[in-house]
Amino acid sequence: MSDEQVATAQVLKMFAPLDAMKRENLAALAKKVTVKTVTRGRVLFSQGDTDKRTLWLINGRLEALENERVIGTVSGGTPEARNPLFPNLPRRCTVRAIDDCQYLAIDSDLLDVMITWDQTGSYEVEELQTQLAGAGSDDWMTTLLQTNAFHRIPPANIQAIFQRLQRTPCRAGEVVIKQGDEGDYFYIIVQGKCAVTRETPLSREGIKLAELNVGDTFGEEALIAEAKRNATVTMLTDGVLMRLNKQDFRELMNEPLLQWLTPELSRKVIDKGGRWLDVRLPSEYQNLAIEGALNVPLYLIRLKLSTLDRTKPYIVYCDTGRRSSAAAYILVERGFDAYVLKGGLGNGAGLALTRGAATGKP
Repeated sequence: MSDEQVATAQVLKMFAPLDAMKRENLAALAKKVTVKTVTRGRVLFSQGDTDKRTLWLINGRLEALENERVIGTVSGGTPEARNPLFPNLPRRCTVRAIDDCQYLAIDSDLLDVMITWDQTGSYEVEELQTQLAGAGSDDWMTTLLQTNAFHRIPPANIQAIFQRLQRTPCRAGEVVIKQGDEGDYFYIIVQGKCAVTRETPLSREGIKLAELNVGDTFGEEALIAEAKRNATVTMLTDGVLMRLNKQDFRELMNEPLLQWLTPELSRKVIDKGGRWLDVRLPSEYQNLAIEGALNVPLYLIRLKLSTLDRTKPYIVYCDTGRRSSAAAYILVERGFDAYVLKGGLGNGAGLALTRGAATGKP
């Protein structure tokens, strides 16, 4: 499959239920969708597949096969083709191209969030675009809405979040948050780039941990854990940030997002293939830890995401639940299946603890 091209709102408007979306929201969604090409004889999806994609046929012909028997055909441009192709999961049939075809494919979770937002959000995307004076608001909003975090936040909360966000213009070189300060806001980059640095005893200027772009977020750890900022974020370019105050962030985003598990329920997840993730400092981990746990300190969690297995659920823990809840939020926001051990190690009755643990490996 090749020859991908960005879709247009006019193309999306040809299909249900996209045709019912508001113009501004449909235009924002179109920037995240591509028109794909499949050649004759190739399969779009197979019977039993569970991938969360919603597909529509633009042109050409497809055939549907159930247990290798043809049960029907779909032709582009017909009333039947206006609806998604066999959307139920697992797929009840295999769909194969009879001709060279073009089709749309949209992440099903993103589609659900965008349609829900379109139908419930009274604070229109158009109003934010006017407020931001062309700062690319549809890009950052759509990027934010398609994150795993927003898939788990109630629509009413999403509406309230966008209503309460505050616009903050920034200049290149401006320090947005400083390591050691108290946490006050959660930030979303609307325009421009930021650098994340962390000061250490060996580097007073700070080690660069990451570079953030439009749609990226930062500042959540200190708000969740009620701790001081563990890094400094500086604008690399002129830009625009949207910020949400601590109370609104915790009520609207953090609380509905995190899932807390008792030791008993945590063990059931572990027994089914989950992993313990200890986000305390290595010295704490080496002194006492849950047997078999991985150790990735909270301040390194973003840098170590690539070492974690996205196919496994993680039970995140620390001593009390403060650091682990901050780490779990970051994981969930980036697409991991993560839970927090309720009460931390202080509530670890019945858990297998070990002393002098070696650093765990993913």
